Amino acid sequence: MNRSDVATAVRGALGGIAGGRLQALPFTLRFWDGSTLAGESATPVTVIRSPKAFAYLLRAPNQIGLARAWVTGALDVEGDLGVVLAARKRFEGIALSAADRTKLVLAALRSAPSVLVGPAPVPGIEAAPRGRRHSLGRDRIAVRHHYDVSNDFYRLLLGPSLTYSCGYFETPQATLDSAQERKHELICRKLRLVPGERLLDIGCGWGSLLLHAAARHGVRGVGVTLSASQAELARERVREQGLSDVVEIRIADYREISDGPFDKVASVGMYEHVGRAELGRYAGTIAGLLRPGGLFLNHGIARLASEPPRSDTFISRYIFPDGELHPVAEIQAAMLAAGLEVRDVESLREHYPLTLRRWLANLESHLPEVIAMVGEERERAWWLYLVASAQGFDDGDISIYQVLGARLGSDHQLPLDRAELIGAAKVKAMRQSANEREEQRAN
Repeated sequence: MNRSDVATAVRGALGGIAGGRLQALPFTLRFWDGSTLAGESATPVTVIRSPKAFAYLLRAPNQIGLARAWVTGALDVEGDLGVVLAARKRFEGIALSAADRTKLVLAALRSAPSVLVGPAPVPGIEAAPRGRRHSLGRDRIAVRHHYDVSNDFYRLLLGPSLTYSCGYFETPQATLDSAQERKHELICRKLRLVPGERLLDIGCGWGSLLLHAAARHGVRGVGVTLSASQAELARERVREQGLSDVVEIRIADYREISDGPFDKVASVGMYEHVGRAELGRYAGTIAGLLRPGGLFLNHGIARLASEPPRSDTFISRYIFPDGELHPVAEIQAAMLAAGLEVRDVESLREHYPLTLRRWLANLESHLPEVIAMVGEERERAWWLYLVASAQGFDDGDISIYQVLGARLGSDHQLPLDRAELIGAAKVKAMRQSANEREEQRAN
């Protein structure tokens, strides 16, 4: 076998399947034997480092096969991974027939006979939760697969704010921490928090929103998470800030809370774990925990396409087991059915790519530490997740919304002017005052 054999075999196979639509590739391929299949562009280069990549793809010719090859390092990219991922739209609508798959198997046998001898090992970090989907037990397993990785890892990834949802950027150049603080303040303003009120934070993470709400707005807060490691660090942060008398962190599911009513409820980056079939129960449970006239803010990712997504994806196996994204209309419908009047909806789509790319920069700047903490497979999975997610938001495949609702039965006391709701008037006045001071100094 000469050095061009793998590339030659692949070129011949691609030209004979899917009506020839795969013959011209947008990127260059290089194989483990050094042979190269030139694409429309010389860079970036997609590197097939091992025949195992073929084994994964032949057995799962979809996202799962690609993910396994990527996570194990059998598949890699030299250059900008985002450019390779952007080429995915070139392959939409391509379906391989049984005859196409047979041709690929034969090509694989010619170039690397070992690919069909025994299954390629499934990466150890791949999730396989068991039990009834979105039951209490299975949800605990799924959430802990994602969050009980390492608090130190999340400190490096998220930065000092330890906030795992998109920031609210004043400008594209703003820092991540300032954007996260603005997001917390935006949520508090939309909820119209006043001192002494009781706030429930569902999926409280490491407690950042509660700490902000208690320190800046004087509320009494209860946060719930299914992650023991999150709860441990959140409680530590509460003690460090001297807020133990007003903030409580519990390890619990939102369905297990029984000590309402609360004046206000926030759910930030959590409802993606709820599941479409459970949205009615989710909204109904929250409505039952709120006092009449109380406010609920749901901050979560939604897909913009109306058709149901595939259920078995890279994200579901390696990042968010059992995670589901729905059009924003579905959470609104569930809230309305539960007696929660929808009062305000805001898209933050452009804010999430800014957040994700700052997280990616944190990951890149701490790469040796991250690998030492969580292993190379998980680091590779997160790298792919962050790049692909940022691209998904940029392209409008997915978005993120804050939906504010009020429980019917009493006055919600929301302002007539939306600028007052989000604090825009106050911010404008502060800027004007600052400008006036600068003018006085100049004179």
